[in-house]
Amino acid sequence: MTVLYRGRFAPSPTGPLHAGSLVAALASWLDARAHGGIWIVRIEDVDTPRCVPGVDRLILQQLATCGLVSDEPEVWQSERGALYLQALNQLVAKDRAYPCGCSRKDIEAALQAAGLNRERHHAAVYPGTCRPENGGLQGKPARAWRFAVPHEPAVMTWTDRRLGPQAQNVVHEVGDFILRRADGPWAYQLAVVVDDAAQGITHVVRGEDLADNTPRQIALQRSLGLPLPAYLHTPLVLGANGEKLSKQNGAQALDLGEPVLALQRAAATLGLHTVAGSVPEALQAWISQWKDGFSLCARP
Repeated sequence: MTVLYRGRFAPSPTGPLHAGSLVAALASWLDARAHGGIWIVRIEDVDTPRCVPGVDRLILQQLATCGLVSDEPEVWQSERGALYLQALNQLVAKDRAYPCGCSRKDIEAALQAAGLNRERHHAAVYPGTCRPENGGLQGKPARAWRFAVPHEPAVMTWTDRRLGPQAQNVVHEVGDFILRRADGPWAYQLAVVVDDAAQGITHVVRGEDLADNTPRQIALQRSLGLPLPAYLHTPLVLGANGEKLSKQNGAQALDLGEPVLALQRAAATLGLHTVAGSVPEALQAWISQWKDGFSLCARP
């Protein structure tokens, strides 16, 4: 029998799961169950300097305590470098990737020389200094491999299942982004696209903070000839400072002394009604609610 739905939850082991990450985990699990699909856990540990030893196993334990267990064996991105290299070589062969020798200081200087100011709290838009048509490395050592963002179409459009129609001019708002750093680590954008395709992922359910990654991933998917999943970006849990709750701003690890309470808080963020009972009973009730229309198809 062909499975028409394959979803995934892909945490980074930089710290234990917190309230915000449980929202994304629960939403992705419920969406898979409501569609009679497969749910997979993938450990996204390509950014090895930020990963904390042992946290991957802790995350899997936290998920299991909440009744969220992968339907297939978990995979670790750190073991999948050969797949990413194959994709990079494919992009190079298509003139869609090139080596870059620019430092952050070089990029800032190039932007200033062109009269372009970087918005505060936003990453600098790479000006294409090392593109082959601009002279390439010009004797500089390579610091990274970059994706040559297609100028046609410059605007990537898609329809998010919750946020509705979306669009981003990747050329002007992002520029040619990094695929791999010279010191070895693979970039999230390439790894996630390759893995979603390799695992047959049809539906991506993740936090709204990752929505602006989607156009870059669509550009990569098209350049690599890969299928495009459907996307649903969930509401965020905010910290006391009003910003997204994250490991970087002090989010506390989940208190799973009573796991059903943690799940109830996550379910409330998703617009689901509170239900009583054990973890399995609550999960089953929320599957029914999700099927009945609490699937975040419209933004609140």
